[in-house]
Amino acid sequence: MKTVIRTTADKSDEKVTIDCCEVTQEIINLRDHAESIGSSISGISDGKSVVLPLSDILYFEAVDEKVFAYTENDVADVRGRLYEYEDRLAEKGFVRISKSVLVHLSKVRSISPSPGRKFEAELCNGERVIISRQYAANIKKVLFGGKINEL
Repeated sequence: MKTVIRTTADKSDEKVTIDCCEVTQEIINLRDHAESIGSSISGISDGKSVVLPLSDILYFEAVDEKVFAYTENDVADVRGRLYEYEDRLAEKGFVRISKSVLVHLSKVRSISPSPGRKFEAELCNGERVIISRQYAANIKKVLFGGKINEL
């Protein structure tokens, strides 16, 4: 693989182009990572305001009407509703995997069957999250070339 970086005189002309023979999950992860750079979410962690780059967020979880963003080393209480993050971050590689969890697909290491016709996603930090049956078809479609939230 050859890497090429070109400079441009105008900031508005900056872009990332990926030329590939086949769109694989690795290519999708690369695109999602490039798109999430520079984007961030603010929240509260240990009583302090924090800014979390989207590229660091593993998943969002709704618990008792609050939404939390999880990174490898931190958990932050973020304002808003899970469905708002789902809508806003769909094009950034985030997809709903259960009623209460929205995962960053580029942080998923593997997906395997789990008892009860569910699936389990292992994240890049070794943590495991359950993909419910209701959302499994959407995940499968996304992983095999569809768009997030397109049924």
